[in-house]
Amino acid sequence: MKQKSCYILAIESSCDDTAAAILRNDEVLSNIIATQDIHKSYGGVVPELASRAHQQNIIPVVDQALKKAGVYKKELNAIAYTRGPGLLGSLLVGTSFAKSLSMGLQIPLIDVNHMQAHLLAHFIKDENPIPEFPFLGVTVSGGHTQLVLVKDYFDFELIGTTLDDAIGEAFDKCGKILGLGYPAGPIIDKNAQNGNPLAFSFPIPKAPGLNVSYSGFKTNVINFIHKNTQKDAHFLDSNLNDLCASIQHTLIEIIYQKIEKAVDLYQVPRIVLGGGVSANSGLRNKLKNKESEKSWEVFLPPFALTTDNAAMIGIVGYLKYLQKDYGSIKEAASARLKF
Repeated sequence: MKQKSCYILAIESSCDDTAAAILRNDEVLSNIIATQDIHKSYGGVVPELASRAHQQNIIPVVDQALKKAGVYKKELNAIAYTRGPGLLGSLLVGTSFAKSLSMGLQIPLIDVNHMQAHLLAHFIKDENPIPEFPFLGVTVSGGHTQLVLVKDYFDFELIGTTLDDAIGEAFDKCGKILGLGYPAGPIIDKNAQNGNPLAFSFPIPKAPGLNVSYSGFKTNVINFIHKNTQKDAHFLDSNLNDLCASIQHTLIEIIYQKIEKAVDLYQVPRIVLGGGVSANSGLRNKLKNKESEKSWEVFLPPFALTTDNAAMIGIVGYLKYLQKDYGSIKEAASARLKF
């Protein structure tokens, strides 16, 4: 049974976004994110710079989350935080802050697995339908590409993963080859709207079982671009939209083939998407188009919950709070935390 007024402060600091949210039960009252633009000039996240920025941002972000929600610290019932996986230096900032505040307020501390949170974000109260168990969780982001059989809130079985690069990383690396900015995923997606996805053909890398591989695809793109720019110096400019569309089409096809295989293998026609790349229009459209064709149920997260955010940490914290599944001050942040 739900507690009438359970207030959770959630903190997320796994990579380069400092985020805090306040949830009342399963309802989000505030969800504040401070992004770190400094990484754009480096073409990727610099861990040391990220952890320093978290130290500067965490107090103002938490303060803003409380004020926007209209909640006082003394009203909080628990503090949920990202224990991992992620960048260790970044995780340590959020972990230390959460532990200190928990001790100061003398309220429970709840550790959260970042990857579980991306999928359990679908249980936040809003106008969207909530998936039933079991379902196939598909987490696609800059750091991870995973297929997960989710049997219950905290019964996760990893059934497929990337053997090298994550899909978001592949988007960014291909974008760098094309001379696009960072992060390149949204730029490729935008350009692809005006391109032909079948203009250029790239091979689908083979990987055993339900695993995927993106490193070889990146190499193919590099070689393809190099070969054609040697022949025509204006090749990129003349074909940018078609290149973006073709690259995006293949990146999506790589994971889609494994999704289709997993649904057939486990007989679970419910697909729940999570992670930054779940905002990609090509992936969203492909899966939604397959709903009627294959009698699937496809659950897409709201765009605000696709990137790293604290609301998703908060809903996991709330679900754990109901079970009195509290963490410990002694638990350390873990860069490679497993389910």
